[in-house]
Amino acid sequence: MPQEEPKWYVVHTYSGYEKKVASNLATTVENRGFKELITDIRVPTEMVTEVADDKEKTVERKIFPGYVFVKMVMNDDTWYIVRNIRGCTGFVGPSSKPIPLSDAEVTAMGIEDESEKTPRIEVAYKVGDRVRIKDDSFDDSEGIVDSIDLQNNIVRVIVQMFGQDTPVDLELNKVEVLE
Repeated sequence: MPQEEPKWYVVHTYSGYEKKVASNLATTVENRGFKELITDIRVPTEMVTEVADDKEKTVERKIFPGYVFVKMVMNDDTWYIVRNIRGCTGFVGPSSKPIPLSDAEVTAMGIEDESEKTPRIEVAYKVGDRVRIKDDSFDDSEGIVDSIDLQNNIVRVIVQMFGQDTPVDLELNKVEVLE
């Protein structure tokens, strides 16, 4: 009988158990010799840089909380192994026959993209917010956020100088939102 090509399936887990389910599944696959049938297990994450109160903090976040992606050949044995991992609540799709992800879905979700990802940056303010500047040149000046350029780590703030609106470009962590 010809070997079927492994496909990506989505497994639903209890919230917060994604890495534990992936780890337990990997151990079970190794112990039972199923490496040819269950070829990859992923919990997609992204690095996010949060900027707040003059501090930058990089954290890892799950892209799809509550889900684990498994590349496998679907048969009764592999279905049973995955389905009976502690913390797994089942496959996404009809319970009798889980449906694999299409190639387009795998590409759109970036599941197989192993390239190094640059951290995504999040700030505590948005365009239109009133902010206080914490930069030596404009210390304690107030203004309105005009634009945010996350790629270049720059925020443009409109401040009042000599009775005119003046745009000032600053680093993302040099402003704080006013209450």
